[in-house]
Amino acid sequence: MVISIISLFVLTLAGGLASQYFSKPAGASYKLALVFAGSYLFSITIIHILPEIMQSSTDGKHIGMLVLAGFLMQHFLEFFTTGVEHGHSHDHSPENQSGLAPYSITVALCVHAFLEGTVLAHPGVIHGEHEPWTLLVGILLHKIPAAFALMSVLGYFMGKSKKAILLLVLFAFASPLGLIVSNILKDQLLLSESGSIALFAIVSGNFLHISTTIFFESSPKHHHGWKKNLTIIIGGIVAMISEALM
Repeated sequence: MVISIISLFVLTLAGGLASQYFSKPAGASYKLALVFAGSYLFSITIIHILPEIMQSSTDGKHIGMLVLAGFLMQHFLEFFTTGVEHGHSHDHSPENQSGLAPYSITVALCVHAFLEGTVLAHPGVIHGEHEPWTLLVGILLHKIPAAFALMSVLGYFMGKSKKAILLLVLFAFASPLGLIVSNILKDQLLLSESGSIALFAIVSGNFLHISTTIFFESSPKHHHGWKKNLTIIIGGIVAMISEALM
């Protein structure tokens, strides 16, 4: 758990701070990197989280409803984040936003990040007897560009201010906090196994929304070139190999 906490905080923070030194990489290589991250996250959700949730539950219909709820929840959160959580953002010009925009974006991202952290807690409940390293990698692959995009957006409103850095630190700590809180609740018997399964189902819906959004928004007019298709396939293969080895 300690490794997961440190990795989530440090790498997310580093991804955000990198935006202070580099302009946003909007080129083809950056988009392909996002596609790879989306494919990996989608694949891990399909081959890791969902099968184990279904195996651990006796009510598949209820799980399906929770997954859908998570998908719709993420769609609602994106009303505030406008795409930052999958590595890019739409129009955040100050004249088109209220003064609360940077705070609402950060809070919405923190809610999502907190829920992400909960799925890394207590591998024995939902991940068998193995640490969920493949899931940790999937989360990091989309949190790092999300932090980069967040700081790019905050730069429009706050520049290189201490407030912007503080909001980044808050976002970087959200997932580790989710992991810690989930572990404490489980240890104190305040979060049952069925509660954990329900929580993981909701988060898997979040992941499905983020990953599929990356697929569609990474190509103008939804044109899928051979590079993008190959990247999607590679992301899926890497996820399968990683899952088999870990």
